[in-house]
Amino acid sequence: MGRTKQRKPKEVKPATVPTGVQEVEAATLQGYLDKVERGEALTAEELRALRATVATTAFLTAELKRKRVSLKRLQGWLFGAATEKTDKVCPSPQAEPGGAEPASAAEVPGEPGPTLGPPKPKRKGHGRNPASCYRGAEQVKVAHPGFSSGDPCPNCPKGKVYPMAKPAVLVRVVGMSPLSAKVVELECYRCACCDEIFKAPAPEGVGTEKYDESASSMVGTMRYGLGTPFYRLEQFQAALGVPLPVGTQWKLVNRAAGLLAPAFEYLITWVAQSAIIHNDDTVMKILDRPDLLRNGKERKGVYTTGIIGKLGEHRVALFLTGMNHSGENLAEVLSRRRAELAMPIQMCDALSANTAGKLKTIVAYCLAHARRKFVEVADDFPEECRFLLERLKVVYANDAGTRDMTPSERLAYHKEHSAPVMDKIWAWLRAQIDGKKMEPSSGLGDAIEYMEKHWARLTLFLREPGSPLDNNQVERSLKRPILHRKNSLFYKTMAGAHVGDVFMSLIHSAELNRVNPFDYLVALQRYHALVEENPEEWLPWNYTETLAGLGLER
Repeated sequence: MGRTKQRKPKEVKPATVPTGVQEVEAATLQGYLDKVERGEALTAEELRALRATVATTAFLTAELKRKRVSLKRLQGWLFGAATEKTDKVCPSPQAEPGGAEPASAAEVPGEPGPTLGPPKPKRKGHGRNPASCYRGAEQVKVAHPGFSSGDPCPNCPKGKVYPMAKPAVLVRVVGMSPLSAKVVELECYRCACCDEIFKAPAPEGVGTEKYDESASSMVGTMRYGLGTPFYRLEQFQAALGVPLPVGTQWKLVNRAAGLLAPAFEYLITWVAQSAIIHNDDTVMKILDRPDLLRNGKERKGVYTTGIIGKLGEHRVALFLTGMNHSGENLAEVLSRRRAELAMPIQMCDALSANTAGKLKTIVAYCLAHARRKFVEVADDFPEECRFLLERLKVVYANDAGTRDMTPSERLAYHKEHSAPVMDKIWAWLRAQIDGKKMEPSSGLGDAIEYMEKHWARLTLFLREPGSPLDNNQVERSLKRPILHRKNSLFYKTMAGAHVGDVFMSLIHSAELNRVNPFDYLVALQRYHALVEENPEEWLPWNYTETLAGLGLER
């Protein structure tokens, strides 16, 4: 997570990336300045535009002073990253009479035909959601009031009616508050002589606590699953007539994190036994840092490490926030690994922090990172980048066709179909380097050097069964702490960061296994004593079976 000395700070500290782009003409800005010089007050809209312009100018100035920052990257930061699909990055030119034919993948053994042709049909999943997608909906079965099996048909004299295999389905969606409340008034009687008060019994199902497990689960899901800050949820709940102060929300999630701790600890142990482990990190900020007041050289950076372990068909996500490097956090996780197990495959990018610590893993590097370096310079070197991107496109297409294969079958398939493609790429890389066909200090030179330097680990999928192509899984999972950072900016203390780690790990692990995270959090809190006794029976994919076996309610 953390990096010693903040990765050797640059000469100029980068400014905060502006959250939005507002186009303002120069004449309009000059008009705002003239108003200020005349002593006139600016409107809220004018002031907002002026502030946005100053912030953007400061950001661009700071970034341009840094080394190796391209205009394309600045454009992505300001206006959003464009798609990295090959057809968009390097559109294939149409063949002209007498001109050169467009680059095709057909010349490479194992590759399909040319990429030009009719557009591909959309993948399944586009369009309206069928009733089967509403897994969390209440299921209601309605019997027909006028018919039973074998009754005569009312429209014809000889026919009989029988139930159909598939009923007619109606889907009705209603809105509700994230947290609702119920006020129960219990009638009371008091003795006029002894002042004894006799209170009516509470209705069944009301419970003894003001806030039950579902309340803390909803607050935790909104805060750490959707990135909704406490104060925004407080405002929304107040508007709906069910107040929920910020302090109350923190008490709820803090108490819940203690009850969820056994499940979180077992997730760490489970990941340690995984066959494939992805890891990476992202910047995080903590306000209350007493360690910074101590003397001596200590790490200053705080990062959130994301780790995803895969074993069989199941996956588990971990989030760990602190000052350790990503590799050091992974080493601590793997200290729980059973000694008789073989070394796991570790998928990460080539950053040294991801392999820091005493790790005993088979390291594979992310092919998407190497590919992205060519995407970033595609405008300047279109022909060279198209050559490489088209061939990597074939490799990814091959990998998509191995989803239902065993690791050994997948390895054999890649050796047959992807190895010739990768050999072609390697030959092209060597030709560029040995033939001095590119400037080593150029963007293309950097991309080629990176791929050539890390070739062995980038192509581990051709030698190790089950080795993935890229680290996109953990990259996507890190969007959760990034969303928290964007909306809340920081954690206040390390204890608060740990609470976030617990909730994010359990929520995302449930989502990776297509389990309702809210129901999962409720069950873990409601039966926390049982979870502590046998945490292996309360994983996202088996906790419902445990509840059914014990005769407990979800």
